[in-house]
Formats: sequence, C-alpha cells, structure tokens
Amino acid sequence: MGRVTQRRKVHKYVLDGSPQALEFPVRHREDVLAVEEPLEIRIGSLSFSVTMRTPGNDFDLVAGFLVSEGVIWSPEQLVSLRFCAGEDEDGVQTFNVVEAQLRPDVVRPDTGRNVYTSSSCGICGTDSIEAVHKSSHFSPADDPLTVPVATLASLPDQLREAQAVFDVTGGVHAAGLFRIAADGSAELLCLREDVGRHNAVDKVVGWALREGMLPLRGTVLQVSGRASFELVQKAALAGIPVLAAVSAPSSLAVELAEASGMTLAGFSRGTSLNVYAGAGRVGMPVPSDG
Repeated sequence: MGRVTQRRKVHKYVLDGSPQALEFPVRHREDVLAVEEPLEIRIGSLSFSVTMRTPGNDFDLVAGFLVSEGVIWSPEQLVSLRFCAGEDEDGVQTFNVVEAQLRPDVVRPDTGRNVYTSSSCGICGTDSIEAVHKSSHFSPADDPLTVPVATLASLPDQLREAQAVFDVTGGVHAAGLFRIAADGSAELLCLREDVGRHNAVDKVVGWALREGMLPLRGTVLQVSGRASFELVQKAALAGIPVLAAVSAPSSLAVELAEASGMTLAGFSRGTSLNVYAGAGRVGMPVPSDG
C-alpha cells in the first residue's frame, strides 16, 4: 500500500505583527500532506475508471465505486479484487491499479467510456434522477428509521474525533457510517478518509458491501463536507436512509433525496442543523412538564 501522508519542507510566513514575527517573518519547517495518487480500476483486464484518491482501503474504494455505478449490489457478485503489477521510476510497486473480477452473470458496464474522476468531482456520467432510480436495487423510502435530532446533531463531533489523517494533515474529507440503536444512540461502524469526499463515501459503501451489510438500513451517513448530488446518489444506491453533511446541499441533491425517500440534513454543527428532505425521520425531544 502507498503512503497516506507525506512530509514536505515549507516556508511559513508569519504576519501577525508580533516581535518574533517582525524579527523572523519566514520560518522553515516540515508540513505533513495527505497523499493524492491515481487509482486505475479495471474490470477483468479492461480499464474502467481512473480516480484520484488517498491510498488506503483501495479494495473498499473499488467495491463501493462499483455499487455507486449500479454494477453490483451484493458481495456474491464480486468474485475477487487484486492489485496489478505497477512500478514507479524507482521500481517500487505503486499499488495504483486494482482489478475486479465479477461473477459471470453480472452485466458488465461499458469499459470503453474511459471514466475519469478527480478528487473534487464524483460520478459525472449520471446526470439525471431517473438514471439513479433505474440503477437502484434498494429503496431508502421503506426504512422506518427515526433519529433523535440531538443524536443527529452530535454526529459531526463524533466523526471529527475519529479523523486520524485529518489531525495530521488538515487536508482530507471523511465519511462515517453510524448505526442508530433502539434507544436513539449512535454507534460508529466505519470511518474512511480521503482527499476526495466521494472516495471517502465509496470506501464506506465498499466496506459495507464486502461485509454483506447492504442495504444499509437503520444507518446515518455523516460526511465532513457538503452534500452534493453524487453523495446522495451513492447513499441511495447503498440503501442508506439518512445523509447528513457539515456544509450545504445542492439543489439537485435535495431533489434526489426527496425522490429517493431519503432524509437529507445540512449545516449540521452540533447545536443546530437544517433538514432539507425527509424531516419525518427526525425525532424531536419530548418537552418536559416542568
């Protein structure tokens, strides 16, 4: 596996007006960066996609990407995953090519379209809500989950506490899958970090697929950034009933959440949040008589 972080020398400029800054305005130090490298995804021997990602949990990433593309939806459809040969200029294995072998009866996607996914953009080939519904094998609308609003608002802090790579780099997104118990408490099942927010979600979904957990009923997916269309799409295809984001959703994300029967929350900041779709799943506290 490649490195998740990398050290680089930097010139730090301090302009706070302090005596120390006036005497030494430029400081030389090392900074820790999140690694970003390409990952080629192959189906059999044919190239299907290239995505820019942070190395680590690459098999989960590939499995989740195939779920997000509507190619597979159960672990039995994925026969194997393996790293292919690939070396850098120094002859070191790069682990930047993963080959997925699918069960013979699985319909293969068009591997001639050369899908490219940057770390800032999700699945750009799916541009309509109707296309998502055609690919979906699970219905979040059927999930009777209720999440106490206080629990939902607490998830960003729980997510942040578990972000080990962000702690040292400040440069990765996170996605956390929480199971909501009968008493309304939340248990963190899986957390993944990546320079691409869509990759972090794919890594969570791929983990769940390989664990045989799809559809992900009774869960909340909490993400560290905004709620874009592709993140709602990925959650819907995994059967996740609730998606919550620290930042804002897009208009198309809200439309897809409504059409899929999902609950979509944004600006979740610990003491407040906005619910843009599916507010019926959010349980309000019972007022005290006193």
